[in-house]
Amino acid sequence: MKALVLAAGMGERLRPLTDVTPKPMLELGGRPLIHYPLAMLRRGSITEVAINVHHLASVIQRGLGDGSQLGLRIAYAPEPVLLGTGGPLNGLRDFLSGDTFVIANSDTILDLDLRAMLAFHRDHAALATIALFHPANLDYYSRLEIDASQKLRRMRLLMGRDPLKYDDYPPALDAKVATTLSPFMYCGVIVAEPAVFDLIPARPPWSLMNGLFAPMVANAQPVFGYVHTGYFRTMDDLKSYNALKAEFASSPPKGILTK
Repeated sequence: MKALVLAAGMGERLRPLTDVTPKPMLELGGRPLIHYPLAMLRRGSITEVAINVHHLASVIQRGLGDGSQLGLRIAYAPEPVLLGTGGPLNGLRDFLSGDTFVIANSDTILDLDLRAMLAFHRDHAALATIALFHPANLDYYSRLEIDASQKLRRMRLLMGRDPLKYDDYPPALDAKVATTLSPFMYCGVIVAEPAVFDLIPARPPWSLMNGLFAPMVANAQPVFGYVHTGYFRTMDDLKSYNALKAEFASSPPKGILTK
């Protein structure tokens, strides 16, 4: 089994830090941020990883090398022009399409049990399973809504916060069904089957959510949500990065770098 780790973003909300250091290589707890999702993959027995790179790509490539020091085999997918969060799949079809595969964000820290998520994915005969979390500030994020079987029935992709505005997939949902759904946010990990490659847009750039998974949900395809209730952190800007650094200095989470 293989994985794609998304690391090509500009990290604009973390400037000026990201003018010289790409976001995945910012230090946290004495490690580059990207080490945490890589460790999560390794705990799940995934050792072959592709990383897409664009902004300050050479810094990431020099810092991680071939992955051997992390117990991984890393291949890089350079993007001279940004392809969006979904666009890397077009060029990595041969690398990923032989088996179930994982997509992970490079800026997410969580103690997700990937083996359990994979078992859930298989037990539900899912085409895709998306890791979900319920934060205190759900209105800050897109809302992914599941039914009692944990099937994703609606994605409400955030378009604006003041006032709250969403782009809904499907655009209309029976009101009785809507009231039974439980909303969550996406927390940075997706398991998918090779069959999704037949559904991706032909050419980048495109977004994973808008371009692939939200249309799948709108078409009632088997997309499920795996609810993570453990440790989860992500950083969106300088304020949240500094808060996370302080948290790691005072009480670092346990087990997120173990094999």
